[in-house]
Amino acid sequence: MFGPPVHGQAVSSPVMMIGQAPGTKEIEQCRPFCWTAGKTLFRWFASIGLDEARVRERVLMSAVCRCFPGKNPKGGDRVPDRPEVANCSGWWRTEMTISRPRLIIPVGKLAIAQFADQLPAGARLDGLVGQQWPYRCAGGATADLIPLPHPSGASTWFKMEPGKALLARGLGLIAGHPAWRELLEDR
Repeated sequence: MFGPPVHGQAVSSPVMMIGQAPGTKEIEQCRPFCWTAGKTLFRWFASIGLDEARVRERVLMSAVCRCFPGKNPKGGDRVPDRPEVANCSGWWRTEMTISRPRLIIPVGKLAIAQFADQLPAGARLDGLVGQQWPYRCAGGATADLIPLPHPSGASTWFKMEPGKALLARGLGLIAGHPAWRELLEDR
């Protein structure tokens, strides 16, 4: 893992978003989702009422790992391995415990996998995205989990069916969630 660690602003929010890990541009700018995947992600959120600046101001943005995991020899960024995830997971889990979000948005397979203990066993991405799941956080607080696919430019999952329709359904669930609507009130 390569630093410096990248994290979002410390905001009090009913919504928490958890990504995978920063890329090289995020490390350079010390800002999560600031490059290609971020542009796609913020387009999605703008379509349901919050532009990038407002998401950054109003959503607690975290990640499974806060440091860049390095490049994959086959291209793209390497997915953090189990020991790296284990070493870093305390950060976002503590943020979740302290902030007690009512809506958690895991972005991408690695982030979604962190909640697998309370999701259907063996479920694939197309069985999770576009759905809302109850989640019991540490300390007993409850939240709703609405997974989204990773917005990577290399991914075609959300550009073709059924991913395209599932993404739209997931964004619709987020848009209708009381915690998200609360963020829209002070526009």
